Amino acid sequence: MNLGFAPEGINGTADLDPRAEFSEGIKLLKNEYPQKALVRLRRAYECDKHNPYYISFLGLSIARAERKWDKASELCEMAVQLRPTEIQFHLNLGEVYASARLREKALDKLDHALELFGEDARLKQARSKVENRRAPLLPFFGRKHFLNREFGKLRHRMLKSLGK
Repeated sequence: MNLGFAPEGINGTADLDPRAEFSEGIKLLKNEYPQKALVRLRRAYECDKHNPYYISFLGLSIARAERKWDKASELCEMAVQLRPTEIQFHLNLGEVYASARLREKALDKLDHALELFGEDARLKQARSKVENRRAPLLPFFGRKHFLNREFGKLRHRMLKSLGK
């Protein structure tokens, strides 16, 4: 029976299973398809805007796909506030800050999480990933010199292609 309201159709949220959308979004994020993951995670979030898992992973996917650091960090911070006992939310927040080149903020958040949860291997690994930097190739110029930046990018691409 139609009461004068437009029925939920293909574009509506009534036909969606937010858990299935979320699961598919996580798979896509793990397989490095952030654009596709963003679509799925946004759908899950639209179905339940109070679920901290949807909020946190939507923030992470926004960071990876769109590089909108403020929006991404806001969502991840919100998820941490909603459920501070979930380690994954702290990891997502740390990754967003590190991706935004806010290393100190990422390290602070990960250090705080290590204080909360103790010596968790995932947190320690995430912290070391943010912390480690290779020495500049031309140390006499300094880290910010354009030659060091360009050679560093080249070294990074070469090491990545070699699988190291």
